[in-house]
Amino acid sequence: MPRLTRFSLGTKIDILFTDTLQLMLSAKYAPREQKLEYIRTLCTNIDAIKFFLQIAFELKALSAKKYSSVSIPLEEIGKMVGGWKKQLEKENPATKTSWQE
Repeated sequence: MPRLTRFSLGTKIDILFTDTLQLMLSAKYAPREQKLEYIRTLCTNIDAIKFFLQIAFELKALSAKKYSSVSIPLEEIGKMVGGWKKQLEKENPATKTSWQE
């Protein structure tokens, strides 16, 4: 990344990635009744990473090759986490938020 975006947008993306890894670990070891909240936050973080990566790509701070090498695996991770979320919501239908009803 160019210097200008590396210390702004790049730092934001790095922080989101590390927070997401920490959330994955926390969700894995959380008690079953707490997992869904971690997973919801995890989904939000993954969407935020995708958003900021797209901005970096559109600002030409990332080449198409670098963008695809990160965004394709991230898309797969998002699908896996989404499936985990759906499974937890199916097991605990009472934990859905009011906007999901």
